[in-house]
Amino acid sequence: MDDGLWLRCLVGIELSCRGASWWLATARYNLVMFQLGYRRVLWLFLLPYGIGMTILITIPALSTAVLAFTEYDALSPPTWVGGRNFGLMFTSPVVRQALFNSLFFVGAAVPLRLIGGLLLALLLNRPRGLVGVARTAVFIPTLIPAPAYALIGLWFFNPVYGPLNLFLGAAGLPQPAWLTDPWSARWMMVFLAFFQLGEGFILFFVALQTIPRAYYDLARLQGASWWQMFWYITLPFLRPWLLLFVVRDLLLSLQNSFVPSYMITYGGPYYATTFVPLLVYEIAFDLFDLGLAAAVLLLLFAVVGLLIWNVWQIWGRE
Repeated sequence: MDDGLWLRCLVGIELSCRGASWWLATARYNLVMFQLGYRRVLWLFLLPYGIGMTILITIPALSTAVLAFTEYDALSPPTWVGGRNFGLMFTSPVVRQALFNSLFFVGAAVPLRLIGGLLLALLLNRPRGLVGVARTAVFIPTLIPAPAYALIGLWFFNPVYGPLNLFLGAAGLPQPAWLTDPWSARWMMVFLAFFQLGEGFILFFVALQTIPRAYYDLARLQGASWWQMFWYITLPFLRPWLLLFVVRDLLLSLQNSFVPSYMITYGGPYYATTFVPLLVYEIAFDLFDLGLAAAVLLLLFAVVGLLIWNVWQIWGRE
């Protein structure tokens, strides 16, 4: 072959390689710049949430931790008292009673809401008949504002003219003194929380939609019963969702206990429905002892954190 032709071929190959290298370098540069730009945009979108969390959560939490070691009545400057508020808190029978009430409420309401939401999601998972109406009915109590829901509960559980006791009396069954007996009042609060399970129902309903139907079809071909399909297919797929619900409900149940205990019983009878959030409110705004209220609030944070940690140790690592 002519030497000139060989030379032209080599030059063409070199130019092609240089062009490919330039194209790859340009593409990699554009990718890096795109990623940097995407990260900047992502941080820009997260900035309002970061500012909001800092102002509304981080700063108040740190202020609460500092106030717990002071004597402060919101009228005069805070005075440092060290651990005196914690000593008063641990020796107070009212604080112990409120902590017991809160733990009982969480221990009864969270499992009931979990089981109720899961059973309803399993029952109303398949579209048939009036399932759409039933799904809406399940979610409606969750949409009712907390004060209105508390007033409905006050009317429904009234021991004299409430519809529940009227029905029980007509059926010849015992009529509990919901608002005057301590244990009846505690269970009334649990029942009120139980019927607001719409969010848990939606969570489990969506989780069930993510399970491939092929697993159930294969299990039926192998002769599995409904219980075996639930235990070996449904429950393992739902484990992360169940953990999410338990952690979320532990955080919100105590917070949501304030309105019904304030509007229906105001902590009575005999402090039976005095939950920790209501006690913090009474100490802070009735007694104007914000230092002691902050100490009780830190106790609530510690108890909730301990509960979540135990749930994670038992359930989250399996």
